[in-house]
Parts: sequence; structure tokens; C-alpha cells
Amino acid sequence: MTTDPRLRRTALTCAVVLAALVAGCTAEEPAPAPTPSSAVLAPGKPGEPAETIAPEDYEGMGDADVVTDADADFMTRMIGHHAQAVEMAQLVPDRSESAPLAKFADRIRLTQAGEIDYMSRWLEDQGLPVPAAATASSAAPSDGSGPRAPQAHDHGSMPGMLTDAEMTDLADAEGTAFDRLFLEGMIKHHAGALEMVDELSSAGRDETVQEFAANVAADQIAEIDRMSRLLDELPG
Repeated sequence: MTTDPRLRRTALTCAVVLAALVAGCTAEEPAPAPTPSSAVLAPGKPGEPAETIAPEDYEGMGDADVVTDADADFMTRMIGHHAQAVEMAQLVPDRSESAPLAKFADRIRLTQAGEIDYMSRWLEDQGLPVPAAATASSAAPSDGSGPRAPQAHDHGSMPGMLTDAEMTDLADAEGTAFDRLFLEGMIKHHAGALEMVDELSSAGRDETVQEFAANVAADQIAEIDRMSRLLDELPG
């Protein structure tokens, strides 16, 4: 079976986005950040919530440590997005007979669980609530400290997310049928994450978030290529 060419085009398009993100993160003399068009968040003191600053009040703050709503929203939403990828990867050992796929899925599980931990810490550092999905998918046990918020975004609000019905079909499948559903679903899932990075590139301001997003994009572009090859190798 050949891979849908639209998936390969998605990866190539997002590679351009990645290059733009990296260029923006490594410029030697970046231009001064313009006054944002939406509210920004200034991290509070330890244990205190972040302060929301209106665009009209931003001028004159210089290099104050602020992030935009887009930065915070990206990190919050990506936790939920990653959490589903971890859930999908956890299905593989009991359903797939492919050793290469099992190894690859374990890499996804470990990588994205680690990134969930990173995003959770970033949100906590800004005095922002961490989605409840972070606790279930974390690579490290949580001590329960810090604010927790329910997952505010349903599956339909984030690109690439599998529906409840698709997750049920995946959990019910076995063998080659499972492998095919998993790879097709995870390729779509990764492409959705790249769309989220694309959205952030034009709206975010925080350099840490931009660099993190660039790393996420690089990993997921490489993984889309690997999954496309695994999909092509399936029998039938």
C-alpha cells in the first residue's frame, strides 16, 4: 500500500515552517518585538497567578518577561494533544505483532510524555493552570502541587486529534489491521501538531516556547517520514 501523498506534502510544507521558526530563534540581532495585538501574560511571583496586560498597557515595558495568550494556549493545548498520542502508543504492545512498530511507539510514548512534563513546568512557572491530562500522561509522578485545570479543549478543537469513535476502533483492532489504523491515525495526529506549530509561529512571542515548538516540529516531521515507510511496508 502506498502512503497518501497529501501526508507527504503536509510534512514538506511544515518543514518550511520549521525552517522559519529556527531562523527566528537563531537570528543574531533580532528586531525589537512589536507591541502585541492581543493580551500578554506577565508571570507572577512564586505561588501567584500571572498578570494579564492589555495591549495598550504594554508599550514601555521594554524587555519585560511576558508571554502572549498564543504562547500559553499553545502549551496548554499541546499537552492534551500529546496526551492522546501517549494513549495511542500505549495500545501497541498488546495489539501489534510488529517489533519495529512496538519500538517506534515506545519512542513516541517516552518523548511526548517527557514533553508533557516540560510544558507543565512551563505553565506552572507562568502561574498558569496545568491541564488534568498532564498528570495521567506524565513521564514522572506528580506530587499534586500547582493548579490543575480540566482539559478545556475537546478533540474537535485541535487539528489531527482522533475522535472517540476512532480511538475505540483502534483499541478494538489487532495485528496488521491495528498497525494500519495506528500508523494512519498517528500520521494524521502528527500533521495536526505541525498545524498548531504553524499557528504559533505567527502569534507567539516567548522565545522558549518558539524553540520548544521548533523542536517538536523537527521530531514530528521525522516521525511522519518513518511512519509513512512503516505503512508502505505493511502487507496487503
